Amino acid sequence: MSTPAKNTICLWYDSDAEAAARFYAETFPDSSVRGVYRAPGDHPSGQQGQVLTVEFTVLGIPCLGLNGGPAFKQTEAFSFQVSTADQEETDRYWNAIVNNGGQASACGWCKDRWGVSWQITPAALMQAITDPDPAAAQRAFAAMMTMGKIDIARIEAARRG
Repeated sequence: MSTPAKNTICLWYDSDAEAAARFYAETFPDSSVRGVYRAPGDHPSGQQGQVLTVEFTVLGIPCLGLNGGPAFKQTEAFSFQVSTADQEETDRYWNAIVNNGGQASACGWCKDRWGVSWQITPAALMQAITDPDPAAAQRAFAAMMTMGKIDIARIEAARRG
């Protein structure tokens, strides 16, 4: 096992931590699978030799995937928020997640096929909803509330009025 980071996010998967980690590594920059570790003995959710944990990085954030069985499910209480520079990057990440067995949601949120929530958030959206002009910020916010995947052109149009 590599030297652990001081703080690591542990994500609980039923049995697909390795597949999830490999998908994240292929989808996002500064992401990789650092180690796949097998159970040294039988345990409540698996058998000796099965993948138990996976060390990986998502967008520079160290993570540990734990194949812990079906006892716990992912919820929106935890999400990765990914800041995007433009519509092309927004579309690429959103489509990669949703088109790989994931699920679209509202306001830039989606779930991957393992139930992990993602906020694909263009920088333009954050600038618009924090605009010093309260009316412009409100218009941009109202536009966002009608969207699944964020449409930057529509956000900027709403911001301008």
